[in-house]
Amino acid sequence: MHLPERQPSFLPDLEAPVENLTSSLIPGTLSSPVKTPKLSTASIKNSTLTMHPIGSLGSLMGQYATLYALAKLNGHQAYVHPSMHQNLSSIFRITLPVIPAEVVGKIRWQNFNLHDWMSEDYCHNKGRYVQLMGYPCSFTFYHHIRQEILQEFSFHDHIKEEANQYLLSLSGQRQDVTFVGVHVRRGDSVRVMPRIWKGVVADRGYLEKAMNYFREKYSNAIFVVTSDGMEWCKENMNDSMGDVCFAFDGRESSPERDLALLAHCNHTIMTIGTFGFWAAYLAGGETVYLANFTLPNSPLLKVFKPSAAFLPEWIGIPANLAPLLPKQPTQVTSL
Repeated sequence: MHLPERQPSFLPDLEAPVENLTSSLIPGTLSSPVKTPKLSTASIKNSTLTMHPIGSLGSLMGQYATLYALAKLNGHQAYVHPSMHQNLSSIFRITLPVIPAEVVGKIRWQNFNLHDWMSEDYCHNKGRYVQLMGYPCSFTFYHHIRQEILQEFSFHDHIKEEANQYLLSLSGQRQDVTFVGVHVRRGDSVRVMPRIWKGVVADRGYLEKAMNYFREKYSNAIFVVTSDGMEWCKENMNDSMGDVCFAFDGRESSPERDLALLAHCNHTIMTIGTFGFWAAYLAGGETVYLANFTLPNSPLLKVFKPSAAFLPEWIGIPANLAPLLPKQPTQVTSL
């Protein structure tokens, strides 16, 4: 059994010396009193980069990692909005300092839109107060500093210990257990994918193929299933072999508990979405993902590049697109 350890400025219109700026930037906590500095833009020596936070946990992680990497690449100082810090710092040991809420609105930000893959022009951003916009999650932004990103997303000890203890309880008396985390995205995607994006979510056929891949490689695999549609999983995933565990007694849990559990497995089966991506990226090991899950004319392909979303070594199993195709008329044979 392997339970991996995760190793792993701003400001307009104000007048105070730059060295006092740090009193208003709070690394790692919002509990200290915040002093709004009085500085002028002329006194700022270093450019400042932040990211407009939007979306749920997987999206926020992608935005944070992209901000971290692009700031380092461009020689900017990165700061996070209070809402991003609040959501991520309760789970991870993130290190980027926070812009106090009362200061955010005083800055005349230059908004800079990102698409979801790295581009050459992102390496040459010279703005002074730049706010990145969008939903970036692609590994192409930050994979070159993977160990630093894993360090930023180190779980707090109590979260890590709960995940490890839960996995230990699943192994029972079995030796050399291989844990395969399974994240099944359902929720709004069941409706949105076919209607808006001309795509599908994972079906039972895909999940069976993915699990069989690991069953053939590992004789003592346990599949740890998390989902925002656990009832569907229990109805559609074959647990007759005794190697499938619906996490937390088959009840849907919080995103942070699910992510910690998946991240401490040896390997990953993901379906679609940024949450599944981060579960796989943090876990390391082998990853099986749902490939080709849209029609060729999907509008999603204008904003999403599969080659920039899934690591080259990950293993794709093509989706069943039959539900999206026109039904063929039944041929009636005359006697």
